[in-house]
This record gives sequence, C-alpha cells and structure tokens, in this order.
Amino acid sequence: MKKTALVTGAEGFIGSHMVRFLAAEGWNVIGGHRLHSANSFPKLRNVKFVQCDLADGQRVERLFQEYQPTHVFHLAAQSLPTVSWADPVGTFESNIMGSLHVFEAIRHQKRRPVVVSACSSAEYGNVDASAIPVKEEHPLRPLHPYGISKVCLDLLAREYFLDYQVPAVNIRLFNTTGPGKTNDAPSDFVRQLSRIKKGRQKPVIDVGNLKPRRAFLDVKDTVRGFYLAAMKGHRGEAYNLCAARTYEMNEVLQFAIDISGLKVEIRPVASLMRPSDEKIIFGSTKKIQKHTGWKPTLSLRQTLASMLEYWDRTA
Repeated sequence: MKKTALVTGAEGFIGSHMVRFLAAEGWNVIGGHRLHSANSFPKLRNVKFVQCDLADGQRVERLFQEYQPTHVFHLAAQSLPTVSWADPVGTFESNIMGSLHVFEAIRHQKRRPVVVSACSSAEYGNVDASAIPVKEEHPLRPLHPYGISKVCLDLLAREYFLDYQVPAVNIRLFNTTGPGKTNDAPSDFVRQLSRIKKGRQKPVIDVGNLKPRRAFLDVKDTVRGFYLAAMKGHRGEAYNLCAARTYEMNEVLQFAIDISGLKVEIRPVASLMRPSDEKIIFGSTKKIQKHTGWKPTLSLRQTLASMLEYWDRTA
C-alpha cells in the first residue's frame, strides 16, 4: 500500500521542505496549513494542500478520517521563544492544545499512523559545559514558554505511546537553517549580503553577539532525519537532531562573506545583542545514528551558499 503522509505546518520552513522531500520519494502527501490560501502553494505531484487550524479539534478529526494517513510529521507550532514570552497563552494553545487534538485524532483511528513530532533543544534550557554535547537523558529545564510547550509535546507523545500504543517518535531539533529560513543569524547574514549585492544596502552588515557557538544543521539533512525517524526510529523514543560540529558565530559570518565575494564592514548593533545567549548549544546524535543510520551530509559552507543563492533570486 502506498504511504500517505500528513504534514502539519506545511506552510512553515521545515514543513515546506518536508512536503517536497516526501513527494520526491513518491509518497502521497497532505499538506496541512493554517493561514495561506491553497493557491499560494506550489503544484506538486501527489501533493494536496488542505486548510486546517489545529485549534479546531473537530476539523482535525475530520481531516484524519478523510485522508487516513499512514504517517504524520507534526511540524506545526508557534516556534519563536520571543513570541512565546509576549503571548504565552497563544503559544500554549497552538503547541499544546493543537498537538493534543492531533494525538486524539490519531488515537481514534482504526489503523494508527506513525507520528514524528518536532520537539526542541529548547527543552534542555541552560546546559553546563560539562554536559555538552547534551544527551537525551539530560534533565529538561526549559527557560521560556516555548520550551515548556515543547516539553509538554514530548511528554504527550510518550504518554499516548504508553497508554494508547500510538507509534510516536520525538525529534528534539537543534539549530537548523537553509534556503527560505528567516529569523536566525545565518539567514540574517546572507539576506544582508544579498541586499548589498543588489545595491539595496550599504556594504555594512549589522550583527549581534558573535561569540556564541552554534551547530547549524542544513534543512535537507533535517527532513531526512525526520524521515528516517519515521522509518526506523524506536517508538516512544526521543532523538536529538543536530549538526556534527559547532562554529562561533563570527566564523559563520566570515564564511558567508567569503562565499559572497564582497568586502563589507561589520557593525555591532546593541539592539541585536542578547546578553543571556547560551555560550554553546550542541547536542549528541549518537542515539539517532545508532537507531536509524542518520548522519548529516552537508557542510555549513554548502548550506550558506544555497541560502545566498536563494536570496539572490528572491525579490
């Protein structure tokens, strides 16, 4: 029987890449989205985009009854920690209640689909240097409502696995970036460089704190990790998904400048500084490599080059 995947959050950064990946693998794909018109999505073979606000439990139930997916990639979320401080209620309604509606709909299916949920490294909170790279067994001590909401999703999925035998796998996703990404440092760097190339910005790049170390995973490696988790991941388990090494943010910026071939001035801007930035965010991926064979394949330079190419051709 042909596999049918429901991708929640299909209009999002990772969701849109997940839809394309599964379509290329020959799956039937249902792209669940909340905001956009279906006409705004690309026309892809074996892909149907369907409007569904996860806050509407009855609508979610009908969606599952109509399409009966064999797999669910649950990516829909309010994903910004800063927004979660400004609107914790909206974040919880989206990330917790929306997820609960998904799992309730799955529980009522005669044939329960495999569900891979996008959890987050934010669940760990501040991690002592002695525990880096952080492992899945590390205590979960989130620092903001977004992180708390992802801990709730993590525990919710595990509970539905234990109590209702829902075949659930959780991915604790670390920093991921790539073409189409916004609201992270690499995308900010390359977008400014693209604007400079087009003459829309002076040859000056505004930056925040360049000292923290981050491991940026290419989105292509990310969606392949979700796919392998669905195919080979152990049900009821949580897996870190992270790049293989960290870079200081200054190194990331210099890579991007080198790739662009531009000469620019780097200007620190106080409003972009985050004094509470963790010095390093890095997760161990030994568990997912052991269980599924996944490992990252793309270098940071390759990722930045693809991002710059994307913004160069985007108005």
